[in-house]
Amino acid sequence: MLQKIKKVLCICLSVGIVLSTIPYFSANAKNNTMVISENAVAISELDLSCKSAVLMEASTGQILYEQNSSEAMPPASVTKIMTLLLVMEAIEAGKLNMEDMITASAHAASMGGSQIYLKEGEQMTARDMIKSVVISSANDAAVALAEHVAGSEGAFVDTMNRRAAELGMENTHFENTNGLDDTAQNHVTSARDIAIMSRALIEHKEILEYSSIWMDTIRNGAFGLTNTNRLVRFYRGCNGLKTGSTQKAGFCVSVTAEREGMTLICVIMGAESRDIRNAAATKLLDWGFANYGLYTCEGESSQTLGLLKVKGGKLMNVNIRYPSFTCVLSKGDIRLVERKIEIPQSISAPIRQGEAVGEVVFTCQGREIGRVSVSSAETSEKIGFWDVFQRIWTKFLLI
Repeated sequence: MLQKIKKVLCICLSVGIVLSTIPYFSANAKNNTMVISENAVAISELDLSCKSAVLMEASTGQILYEQNSSEAMPPASVTKIMTLLLVMEAIEAGKLNMEDMITASAHAASMGGSQIYLKEGEQMTARDMIKSVVISSANDAAVALAEHVAGSEGAFVDTMNRRAAELGMENTHFENTNGLDDTAQNHVTSARDIAIMSRALIEHKEILEYSSIWMDTIRNGAFGLTNTNRLVRFYRGCNGLKTGSTQKAGFCVSVTAEREGMTLICVIMGAESRDIRNAAATKLLDWGFANYGLYTCEGESSQTLGLLKVKGGKLMNVNIRYPSFTCVLSKGDIRLVERKIEIPQSISAPIRQGEAVGEVVFTCQGREIGRVSVSSAETSEKIGFWDVFQRIWTKFLLI
């Protein structure tokens, strides 16, 4: 009899233990994103051997990881990301053409460090100078481009700082175009700011064409260029962007890589060696691609949404539409996204083209992750007396 009672007590105890775990697992299931986020912070003690780091998703600008990301420190040649951005914006504005001939000044030719050994008075196309800066981190070519665009390196540096402020780079101050810091007093930026300007630069797709090249030549094949970013050759999906190293800065890099339609920007600053820098970037990129992905919903129009009725409008119905929506989510959450279209049955005139008439709300496990406006694709003015009269008269004639 005593043995039976012991058995019953054991069974009850086992059931109690099982039941007590259910709320824990349920709570974690309901807050899957939060749990992953907590894990991300824990891994953020990712043991990266560098002074600071950032991982950003390029299409949204969302920061997935950061370590000491706002501290201002010397960036070495990663500076040239801003130089290249201003050069590409000058091309876009029609102020510079890829085939324009750039003449090297004595100042440009005097640059040390990484260079293509420009001679004073030597001419080269803007295209070849840009390639030299992107692939081989040529300090002399960076200065020559800056002087051609702005008239002097000093004027160009002023524009660099203004553009940095416009982009929201809060911990940045440039003193030159190439990152040489032997005599620089306060030439600094942060990992987060580097990610911001990298994101702006890669909107100019031609840069990625150059930054993904492993080896090339200039001067009609007489001078070889080898990419300073070894990850372009050895990391799957890597297509850019810029390395840098000086005694003050240590070893820095801004790496861009694309897999499965998602582009990540990885910034590493202040590593002790090139190999340590590359290993840290590889580790952070691997973590990002393993844990995150893009959720994308294509925009829709009246073909699928239907027409919106307009009360008292010259147009009785208008076409409507909403844009595409993209966000970064943990991979397990992407399939759990739900979309709710909130549109009224009708709207009163007047209504203007582009005016919001509703919303599409995106949620994941009950948590809102974003929304976009549903807008009118047409204008419908308020109907007047004579418009009503004409409409009635037309119907009368058709009877």
